[in-house]
Amino acid sequence: MAMELPALVRFCGDWQTYEDRVYAVYLKTIIQNNLRFNNLPVRPRHTPETKGKHFGFWHMVQEGNIEDERTPDLRRCERIGWVSWVIENCIENPEISWWVEKRDNQNEIVIWIKSEDYVVVLSERRDYWLLKTSYLATKSGKIKQLEKNRIKYAKPRKN
Repeated sequence: MAMELPALVRFCGDWQTYEDRVYAVYLKTIIQNNLRFNNLPVRPRHTPETKGKHFGFWHMVQEGNIEDERTPDLRRCERIGWVSWVIENCIENPEISWWVEKRDNQNEIVIWIKSEDYVVVLSERRDYWLLKTSYLATKSGKIKQLEKNRIKYAKPRKN
């Protein structure tokens, strides 16, 4: 199965127009899509909103460790349409790795397209999956950690 990822949402020259366009893709592909993983709904955090946009949206398109100091990441913005595609295709597509990691007594699903350095993270809740974030793993230390965790946690696929 060849991987055909959704088209990138390219920057149009005007930041506010672009941000609104990226948010529209987020709403269409994640919020209105009835997104599911392992028979449970996938839901991002909605609050607190910033600039009229969901909290979860900002975690898909910004980077930084301190919440109030996160900044937009154009490469993450461009890939907003990939989030739902990756979740919907990770189980069947052999080019996508996924595994369960235990973090702070929570099960998290890490989904990684190594060829694209692209990661989506879901966190298990009682009756749904919380869509925590998505990002590009561009630093060699992060890629090495993903590789180490994939080997440690991933179960062999039955083809």
